Amino acid sequence: MKRYGNLWPEVIAFDNLLAAAMKAQRGKRYRGNVLEFNANIEVELERIQSELINKTYTPGEYRTFFIVEPKKRLISAAPYRDRVVHHALCNIIGPIFEKTLIDQTYANREGYGTHRALKRFTRLARSRRYILQCDIRQYFPSIDHEILKRTIRKKVKCPSTLWLIDKVIDASNEQHGDLFYFPGDDLFSPCERRRGLPIGNLTSQFFANIYLSGLDHLVQEKMSWAQYVRYVDDFALFADDRERLEAARPEIENYLAGLRLRLHPVKTQISATVKGPAFVGFRVLPDRIRVRSDNLRRSRRRLRRYQKLYQTGEMSATKVRDCLRSWIAHLQHGDTWRLRERVFTRLVFRRSQGAGE
Repeated sequence: MKRYGNLWPEVIAFDNLLAAAMKAQRGKRYRGNVLEFNANIEVELERIQSELINKTYTPGEYRTFFIVEPKKRLISAAPYRDRVVHHALCNIIGPIFEKTLIDQTYANREGYGTHRALKRFTRLARSRRYILQCDIRQYFPSIDHEILKRTIRKKVKCPSTLWLIDKVIDASNEQHGDLFYFPGDDLFSPCERRRGLPIGNLTSQFFANIYLSGLDHLVQEKMSWAQYVRYVDDFALFADDRERLEAARPEIENYLAGLRLRLHPVKTQISATVKGPAFVGFRVLPDRIRVRSDNLRRSRRRLRRYQKLYQTGEMSATKVRDCLRSWIAHLQHGDTWRLRERVFTRLVFRRSQGAGE
């Protein structure tokens, strides 16, 4: 297996840092911290470059908050300058690891994404009788730092680049996941091993994909399973033979144990595809694709929130249009014409008197 060295000059190049800053500010250009950074962007980038060259760079403190939909999760937002560093790193190591990913994994990859994943899932669900649908329990909080670093070192050997990768991983804040024991552990093993990546970092999404790449190759190559799809930690195997799927589950569980991961005991199950398995927010039935009920409820609440923000002048008409167009584009990947007609014929946005434009 080829390992890549001499990556550091590309990581710290000013042009790469500038390109990273442009990526990091997408959709956030007018936020206060971004405006402040951009006001002296050359000075800020030169400061980052100097810290990287001298190995004095230290990640800042995370701003943390909880989201409760679709489930309660801790979100960690890194300081903006750290997000620039994350992009600069991924700009260089991303293409290296992209070559190692199979075509059947769709998350956090340019040209892939949820809707392409849904298309493949739909084709497989409508051509096979059974599905083994898997979900990893507390995936991001459970990612083991030592195993992740070892996995990365299979492809990267540049010492300075590995120093930065380790800096980013080691700066991860505690994710409050449950403690699990695995074969070979003693009483203190789960407490002594560092684990967990902050949801919200570009690097976390990137590393999370790499961490399960070995599973993809196990399923596709060792298990010779072509009917497979993965999106982050949600993955599925399809077959006409239920017994084959039942035999596959323990093999997958054994492999995941080597990564110190466990399948979710409730969300992981074998079922008939005619029952309409759910994936990336949609439910795939034999003759139609529906939006999942919980997703629809969250979307309706979000629309009501937009109405209130627009009414008080806290949300512009342009922002409302962009959000609605994004949601419509998402819905169009299912059989949702009647749903869209029902929702949008009743949807009214009004300004309060004196709220302004």
